[in-house]
Parts: sequence; C-alpha cells; structure tokens
Amino acid sequence: GNYLALHDKMECASEMMRRVNAGEPVTGVLVTDPVAYTTLFVEQCQGAGIDYLIMDQEHGTHSDADVAAVCAAGRILKFPVLIRIANSNDYTMLRRAIDLGCVGLLLPTVETTETLDIVRDSILMPPRGRRRPGGWGNSWVSDYGLDAWQTDVEPHFIVWPQIESKTGLANVDAIAAHEVTSAIAVGPYDLSAELGTCCDMKSEVMVAALERIREAGKRVGKSMWHFDATVSNLVCIGETGGLLKAAMKTASMAAHAVAGAGASKVNARA
Repeated sequence: GNYLALHDKMECASEMMRRVNAGEPVTGVLVTDPVAYTTLFVEQCQGAGIDYLIMDQEHGTHSDADVAAVCAAGRILKFPVLIRIANSNDYTMLRRAIDLGCVGLLLPTVETTETLDIVRDSILMPPRGRRRPGGWGNSWVSDYGLDAWQTDVEPHFIVWPQIESKTGLANVDAIAAHEVTSAIAVGPYDLSAELGTCCDMKSEVMVAALERIREAGKRVGKSMWHFDATVSNLVCIGETGGLLKAAMKTASMAAHAVAGAGASKVNARA
C-alpha cells in the first residue's frame, strides 16, 4: 500500500480500511520484539510492501518514548502505526495511547460493548465522548479546536477489538456492530486455550468459532483481522521476532546445505 500521495496524514488509516472493506489483501506485523523498536523499521516495512504495523504494549517492553517515535515516523511516511494496549477497559491507558500519536488501537480481550463505550469516550471529544487531547497525538490535527479534531482524527481512527474468550465470542455480534469497531479481530491462541483446544487451530470447535466471528463481521460489513491469510484479507503475517528468527533459520539452513555440498566435492577431489 502506497499512502504517500495522500494530503492528510491521518487519511492513511482511512485508505487502508477502504482497501480492507473492498476485500483487498492488507498485511501487517505485530512488533513485540525489541529488535524492531526503531523508526527505521517503519521504512523497512513500507519498503517490504507491508501495509501497517502494531506496536505491542500488551506483551512487549516498549517504552512510551519508543512508541511515540515509531508513530511519528508513521506520520512522516503516511504509514499506519497502531498500538495494542495492555488493558482495553482502562480509559486513562486508552487516552494515553492515543496521545502517543497512533492511527488506531488493537484491543485485547474485549468481552462486552461496555468496553467499547469506554474506548469511544477516549477517542471522541465532548459532548459525544470524554477525549482530552494532548501529547504527540495532537500532531494529527491542523489546530486544537473541536472542529479540527472531529475532522482530522475521529473519522479515521481505527479500532480492532480482539475476541479472545468465551464471553467475547458469546457477545461477538454486538461487539462487531458497535459504532467504533472498524474490523472484528481474533486472538487465536488465547481463544483456542479458552475453548479447550489450545493452539489447535484446526479443531472443530476453533474452526466453528472463527466462522462465527467472521460471519458476525460480515453481517455488519466489517472484515476479520487474523494471522491466517486463508480465512481473512486483513492479515497479520506474524510477530517481528518470530519472523526474523524464521528467516534467519531458513537462510542458515540453505547456507549449510550449499557449504556442505561444496565441502563434499572438495573432499572427493582430494
């Protein structure tokens, strides 16, 4: 996805979601490993044809300064940078994450629409919400007036609530239909554990759960975010540490094979 021609920085988020909703493939990465806590990594993602990245503050050790710097690089390059926060029910944490300058949020373990009401309050300015803008998040707006926030940020902000529990699965239709939900997301490993089939993504109960989540989104015109490109067009191709490890392992094994074959020929000639 090339967003460089867009005039409004925050429109990169809307352009990405337009592509998602049109059924186009959109890929991203989850940044948990500190090896990718750099602004250069944003350029590398864009150069590799990746469409978005998510800074993981649920499981990662990112500081707010790390996240704010990566978000700033995203603004400059017009490349969508989202944040996964640690607690989807914490208004202060939600508001703080937006202050760091992201284009959206991946929300872990959303179980009810009440959580999304809190999220709405953290995004929208009064009287519709309780937003109190500050920090680097203000870099998206043309000025600090209400009209600017409602025009430059609110219509573009992305929210992907993750279904990771039996309760969330039971309430998935209402969660998908909520006004702030941009796409319905799944936390496949946590959900599979809750369903008694940990890490078995091919079990009948897990396949049925994924279909239920996908259908809930489809009924309200929203895609499903997942790690599996066979079930969704909005895909996370993996966590950066795992992707790097896999790529290094493949390269190392290939080098060993070539070097080993070469050594065998040398020994045979000897």
